[in-house]
Amino acid sequence: MNASVSTRETSVKVWSPYIRLFHWSLVLCVAVAWLSSGEIMKVHELAGYCAGGLIASRLIAGLAGSKYARFRQFVRSPGAVTKYLADVMRNRERRYLGHNPAGGAMVLALLFCVAAIALTGWMQTTDAWWGVEWLEDVHEILGNSLLVLVGLHVGGVVLAGLRHHENLVRAMVNGRKRAPSADDVT
Repeated sequence: MNASVSTRETSVKVWSPYIRLFHWSLVLCVAVAWLSSGEIMKVHELAGYCAGGLIASRLIAGLAGSKYARFRQFVRSPGAVTKYLADVMRNRERRYLGHNPAGGAMVLALLFCVAAIALTGWMQTTDAWWGVEWLEDVHEILGNSLLVLVGLHVGGVVLAGLRHHENLVRAMVNGRKRAPSADDVT
């Protein structure tokens, strides 16, 4: 038996091609927008519009997408998120095939933050909001907040990967994760 057959038998498809394309496209849009901020405004605006469009498409996928893309699969109550984080602190959290409760909360926070950045950025291009200083400040604060969220997201991915012996970045590239065991949440 060759290695690719063995890998396929011990892994399952979790992230659809759409989710993977969305994820890495959003990473690119955010990076371009951040790097072009205040320097190349047309590029910055275009990256923002693309990010906004991606968020709109992700909202549709959250309602009608594949199993692990749907909001009902990973949106948990604040109590469930708190319990999961307490389990993390005690080093006894369960492995989730899709997003764990903290990961689901992070997805929502990232989607909201990028949507708010795109909205406040677009508003600044309109006659009604052009040059409104507080709106520029909100846009900048949201951009900086997004960096904090991205840092927390990457930290959570690293922690979960180490705890569960899983390469989550590779899973977001090829869509596959280790097949679930009896203790895992699917």
